[in-house]
Amino acid sequence: MHYSKFALTLLAAATAAALTGCGEEKKPEPAKKAAEAPPPPPSIEIKIGHVGPMTGQIAHLGKDNENGARMAIDEANAAKIKIDGKDARFVLVAEDDQADPKVGTTVAQKLVDAKVAGVVGHLNSGTSIPASAIYNQGNIPVISGSATNPKLTEQGFKNQFRVVGRDDQQGPAIASYLAANAKPKTVAIIDDATAYGEGLANEVEKTLKEAKVKVLPREKGTDKTTDWKAVLTKIKGKKPDAIFYGGMDATGGPLVKQGRELGIKAVFSFGDGACTEEMAKLAGDAAEGLLCSQAGIPVVAADKAFLDNYKKKYNVDPILYAPFTYDSARLLIEAIKKANSPDPAKYLPELAKIEYKGATGTISFDEKGDRKDAEMTIFTMKGGKIEPIAVIKGGKTIPIADFIAMMAPPAPAPAPAPAAAPAAPAADAAKDAPKAPEAAKEAPKADAMKK
Repeated sequence: MHYSKFALTLLAAATAAALTGCGEEKKPEPAKKAAEAPPPPPSIEIKIGHVGPMTGQIAHLGKDNENGARMAIDEANAAKIKIDGKDARFVLVAEDDQADPKVGTTVAQKLVDAKVAGVVGHLNSGTSIPASAIYNQGNIPVISGSATNPKLTEQGFKNQFRVVGRDDQQGPAIASYLAANAKPKTVAIIDDATAYGEGLANEVEKTLKEAKVKVLPREKGTDKTTDWKAVLTKIKGKKPDAIFYGGMDATGGPLVKQGRELGIKAVFSFGDGACTEEMAKLAGDAAEGLLCSQAGIPVVAADKAFLDNYKKKYNVDPILYAPFTYDSARLLIEAIKKANSPDPAKYLPELAKIEYKGATGTISFDEKGDRKDAEMTIFTMKGGKIEPIAVIKGGKTIPIADFIAMMAPPAPAPAPAPAAAPAAPAADAAKDAPKAPEAAKEAPKADAMKK
């Protein structure tokens, strides 16, 4: 077959065009604009401070207090609270004051500078009192779950609260119980020279003297004293029937241990700072039978849900004041919710007038910031365990079993009896009735039998 020159030229051009088209890369289509994600909901971060001794001799009590406050913060975040239409995220800002007044004021200023909305703490009266002036100047509400010296709320600061009783309530409680049950004729009193220890010892001495009990001249140590032999040898010669120590367990444990080693038979008694099972670890069998008080209800009487959740979260039981620091943090959060604002100037009035059912019972404050109708508990050491004996409330001594029964939530009402089954509809009843013809057949037989 012969092709003309013109035809061959056309064929070559067509072939080249086809090859060019096949090898040409397609330009990518412009990417579709991704759908814009909706903006995140507005949020607000609310800082709550906590201060306690996280290092040193009583760090175990500081950690217990912090655990209570932290659990309240975590629960609030899980509840997805909204404040002023915003998702609230609460943050615990934890500080260590080492149970040292100077460090206490330093960390108080640090929290004020951090613009926390409120503070739970401090553990000790000796750090709480000097720090309170700084919080007052910064207009920061603060609630202590464990500081008991009366001076804390006697300064006229409107931002200072506490959810435990005072030493002028606790001192008379342990002194009166000691006088009524141990019936001592002579009592020796020792304190650790701190605001807490000395203040509590003063109240015990005052109550004992009013009860016509002889009180020996005061003996003193420090909050770091662990060698009490000289003091105890001096006391032993005066043969007291009871000894009261105002101080913490880290120093109280060695005191009772050395007292028994010296052959002192007196009843040893303590305030809340030494009302822990740490005493048995430090003093061994010498701690058996001691008496002590706590400015509040015993841990065992706290809300069961709180106790169960605490154990689940930390794998230990609360030691002493964790239920109270938990309530302290919850109170701050509740007041913020009521005011719909974390601004202290706006929520402080709500906090002052609050009435709240917490893990330690119903809480409200008097005009000084003290808890109204605060309880006191008396304990003894038995088998290495601190066991509550009685609760003192409104001047009345209530056996512990009776008090726990009072605190327990009411039993749920019995479930209503199940409703009677509805009557079968007429149509269904007809299905179950004997068929008419069969019934008719039976009728003549019955008549015949009657005859």
